[in-house]
Amino acid sequence: MSSDPRALAQQEIRNLRSRITKLSDDGIDLILTEARSHYGWQDKPVTDDDLKKIYDITVAGPTSNNGHPIRILFARTDEAKQRLVPALKGNNVEKVLGSPVCAIIGYDMKFYKRMPELFPHDPGKMQMFIDDPIRCADDAFRNGSLQGAYFMIAARALGFDVGPISGFINETVDEEFFAGTTIKSNFLCNVGYGDEASVWQKLPRPSFDSICTII
Repeated sequence: MSSDPRALAQQEIRNLRSRITKLSDDGIDLILTEARSHYGWQDKPVTDDDLKKIYDITVAGPTSNNGHPIRILFARTDEAKQRLVPALKGNNVEKVLGSPVCAIIGYDMKFYKRMPELFPHDPGKMQMFIDDPIRCADDAFRNGSLQGAYFMIAARALGFDVGPISGFINETVDEEFFAGTTIKSNFLCNVGYGDEASVWQKLPRPSFDSICTII
């Protein structure tokens, strides 16, 4: 077998496509089509190993320049979740306090410091972001958000439910959890085994023709 990294990568793709060409309809239903956001939770724990498995799938997804700006703080103890309360709006307090784990999905504004490790074949990449702070900020937020979506899909793929939350004060969370760092919060995401009694009907989605243009 070839030891060339690109040749090995190409063989891995061939092997994958020979093994599986697409997800089943049931798999797609589980992660997106029939899935629901959850607001209530069963009394079942989410372990460290569970969170590590979700993470491992999350970081398998692509990011620009392999930058991986996502940073995740898992608030699992009652004390940690109480620290979130001052930032939460309305009934999001109940949602967070009742969840097994609330993940603070953040992004690092200086993610580029790890570029020598994550993008080793181009030593100039780190300097590119240092020299262009606007691009750096855009990449951090865009790719951090993308990885947040991977996180939710990964959790669902492993059989968990998620409840993403935008109704909170980012500055309050940042001051409480990320003071003195270059990390900013993006959104919150509760993770666990959902209580079906908390589920609402799926709201309307826009049609293809109302959103998409083919030229």
